[in-house]
Amino acid sequence: MSDQRTWTRRNVLRTSGTVAGVGVMAGCIDGDDGGDDTDDGSNDGPYTVTMQPVGDVEFSSVPETWAANNGSWADMGIALGQEPPTAMYLARRYHTQYYDDIPGVSVDPAEDDIESLWDDELTREEFIELSNAVDVFVMDPNFLKGRADWSDNDIEQVEATGTPFFGNSIFSQGYGWHEDYDYLSLYEAFEKLAEVFREEERYEEFDTLHDEFQSNLEEVVPSDDPPSVAIVWPQEGDSFLPYVIGEGTSFKHLRDLGVEDALANTGVKDFHSNRGAIDYETLLEVDPENLLLRSERYQSREAFEQDVVEPMKDHDVAQQLTAVQNNDVYRAGPLYQGPIINLAVTQQLAEQLYGIEEELYDPQEVSDIVNGDF
Repeated sequence: MSDQRTWTRRNVLRTSGTVAGVGVMAGCIDGDDGGDDTDDGSNDGPYTVTMQPVGDVEFSSVPETWAANNGSWADMGIALGQEPPTAMYLARRYHTQYYDDIPGVSVDPAEDDIESLWDDELTREEFIELSNAVDVFVMDPNFLKGRADWSDNDIEQVEATGTPFFGNSIFSQGYGWHEDYDYLSLYEAFEKLAEVFREEERYEEFDTLHDEFQSNLEEVVPSDDPPSVAIVWPQEGDSFLPYVIGEGTSFKHLRDLGVEDALANTGVKDFHSNRGAIDYETLLEVDPENLLLRSERYQSREAFEQDVVEPMKDHDVAQQLTAVQNNDVYRAGPLYQGPIINLAVTQQLAEQLYGIEEELYDPQEVSDIVNGDF
């Protein structure tokens, strides 16, 4: 895909050029000869999509350029055959390396010039300027109010440019600032974004594939005596932020895998509750069968073994952990997961936790849906 990235919708818009007869891969524009016919006349006339907390959002035409809050929404857009977002809250947390499992689907935040909006702060002026380049902000305005201290007036001034907000903070239910409206599951949010991009047929194909995946997963997950796991985020030194498995899309793969949360019934508090850190001594008291580590950056299994696991084996306390002794220390999966990344992460952890070798979904089928070959 990267070899053909010159002919993207975003580059065409930037240069005011036109492209005829070019059919490229995930997120790239279709040729003028019609290409994918899944839009079903969707470019005609205004339409409205409704979702909490943004309410009714009217679109005069299908958005062509967009900014995303996080990798959950960015991944949904790619799944729906869209261009990568022009900008994101933190592009480095969009772990597109999981696309390596999917033939014909590739996104590189650096090569695709995905701007990170959060440097020192998220400013209203930054968004007003960005509104000239994007048709929709796929992000929850309450996220900006909670994380960047925006006011209702700030939101209104940005929307006055004609670029609306459309989003819901689906990845977590641990923040007090977004607890007063309905949460959406991954596929509920995915369906809403499909309505925005008028890609309902692609969504239905993914929904069917996901149902089949869930059925296959049920045959793998044991009905009793599930493996225990502890999810932590390493900090400087020998400290970790603990995560208790809860609702929200960031834990979907762990809920689906039916694991037992080793931290849930202990005195260890969830990171989002009090932002307290724990050390190896506390982990040893819990001593989970499997230790799952989250990180802001993606690491291959080889790099993870070298940079994370091997130092644990040399640590006086860490080496006493059952998970370290049995080589059951794994990557926990990213915070932000859309439909593609969720499939890849769940498959990977199913192989590690349950020792399976069979594919629970068909990567080529995912590629076909993304590229409109269905």
